Amino acid sequence: MSFRSPDGGGALSRRTFVRGTALSGASLLMPGWTARADTQAQTPQILSGTEFDLRIGRTPVNITGRTIMAPSVNGSVPGPTLRWRQGDIVTLRVHNALDETSSIHWHGIRVPSEMDGVPGLSFAGIPAGQKFTYRFPLHQSGTYWYHSHSGFQEQQGLYGALIVAPRAGEAQHAERDHVVVLSDWTDADPAGIVDNLKFQSDYYNFRQRTVGTFFSDAARDGLGPTIRDRLRWGRMRMSATDIADVSGATYTYLCNGQAPAANWTGLFRPGERVRLRFINASAMTLFDVRVPGLDMTVVQADGNDVEPFVVDEFRIGVAETYDVIVRPLEIRAYTIFAQSEDRTGFARGTLSPRGGLAAPIPPMDPRPVRTMIDMGMGGMAGMDAGSAEDRKAADHGDAMPGMAMDGMEMGSMPGPMSGPEPDSARLKGSIGVDNVAMMPRDRLDDPGDGLENNGRRVLTYAMLRATRPGADPRPPSRDIVLHLTGNMERYIWGFDGKKFSQAEPIRVGLGERVRFVLINDTMMEHPIHLHGLWSELENGEDAFRPYKHTVIVQPGERLSYLVTADVPGRWAFHCHLMYHMELGMFRTVVVA
Repeated sequence: MSFRSPDGGGALSRRTFVRGTALSGASLLMPGWTARADTQAQTPQILSGTEFDLRIGRTPVNITGRTIMAPSVNGSVPGPTLRWRQGDIVTLRVHNALDETSSIHWHGIRVPSEMDGVPGLSFAGIPAGQKFTYRFPLHQSGTYWYHSHSGFQEQQGLYGALIVAPRAGEAQHAERDHVVVLSDWTDADPAGIVDNLKFQSDYYNFRQRTVGTFFSDAARDGLGPTIRDRLRWGRMRMSATDIADVSGATYTYLCNGQAPAANWTGLFRPGERVRLRFINASAMTLFDVRVPGLDMTVVQADGNDVEPFVVDEFRIGVAETYDVIVRPLEIRAYTIFAQSEDRTGFARGTLSPRGGLAAPIPPMDPRPVRTMIDMGMGGMAGMDAGSAEDRKAADHGDAMPGMAMDGMEMGSMPGPMSGPEPDSARLKGSIGVDNVAMMPRDRLDDPGDGLENNGRRVLTYAMLRATRPGADPRPPSRDIVLHLTGNMERYIWGFDGKKFSQAEPIRVGLGERVRFVLINDTMMEHPIHLHGLWSELENGEDAFRPYKHTVIVQPGERLSYLVTADVPGRWAFHCHLMYHMELGMFRTVVVA
């Protein structure tokens, strides 16, 4: 077997909307806040070595003032942080003490397919009361994580951090090392959340545009453009404020399993280089992360070293990981601030020279508002798709040459690509498709909705450059083109307008090198994860393309990555937004 590696419970009340939100300055809590600083929190163990016994069971967890019996690993949420060493062979005996089948998927770790941990695909799952032994060699190093791939157990707490130390030592030295696991917590039954979304897709979106925002937009953009923008969104029966399916209306956002009021704290000595290993273990939330007062030097993405560069902020999609190094010089506390993309709440921690300190919490940024660019209308023939004029036209809803804006017949125009792209008109006619991007664009140098021109240096995918050439220099033999599709009104998700149950597997020959082309026809970001194989993002870096296991595809975006199918088996390929995956955005990739 050849591995290629770049480094060798209940109904919700709308009163709960304030949970997970905060004010700036000295005041942290808004009226109605229910997450108390004295609520129960378990500190995950740190387990290292090559032999592990892990017990999946239920543990009482109190985040909001209400105790929930949550699925956990070794009695904590998150589960233990596992520290491994590149080159070792690890054995993990996983005991399932739940009354239902469970599993553990080692996210981003290159393993034989039977060790990947996806029930019904690569193994049968771990039945209630039984155990399963995972055993595999470690060909890689970096920051990763693990989680259940059974039902909604991941949303309910079954996840943990996973660190693999490089055999030759870290390329970027740091005196201090902290794992920062971000997640979203709800007391509600996840199945009930899905029912609510299928009943009303904006059930958790209480921040719609109002008469007040109409007048503020008109003052900024002009009356005519504002009226046209509102009318066009109305004709599409879509909302420009539809940023996240599930929001702070039900979520409390956690840092290492602790609510903002609990103030998880990591220590440092002034002058130390501190490595922060950020892991987004949430079910549905993209976070925008910064540490006010400190530069962040990005040194690793999805477990793989990148050429270091400095940012003030980065967006981390569900299942992504980023390692950054900070160097606090002052004897004071610094806030780790991770606001949800829709700005309905945040996770918060503290870097401090001693325990018991806290730093000011910055106000959340204005909520993003979707534009015509997010609808796949952001490009114009003969014009730079990234130009200010293009963005302004899209923001104001101004019609572009050749676009039937008033009728919104998005499938009536040919797509901008040639090759085996599915017919746009056929996609538009599918029950699982409510939009087809007419002019998808490259957004690799776009930090994401809500982060543009905010006065901070923000990470984009275009900045990522591997520290060494890729392992496979061959060009791809073919393109595999997939549209990311959805119907928000029905809350259906899929690839090419088909749910998992309707689609055939994607077949790739063992050893074949292919290009995956993803076109996002929806108004939402989709973090797409291919199990078992590296995804080499085509961001202009040629031989130094960054290796990733999860890639955010922005609304209206077209991007691509190269894959060398070097491990046989049946591999999951899906959106890592849990409810999108469960509602159909999942395929099987067969390598044989």
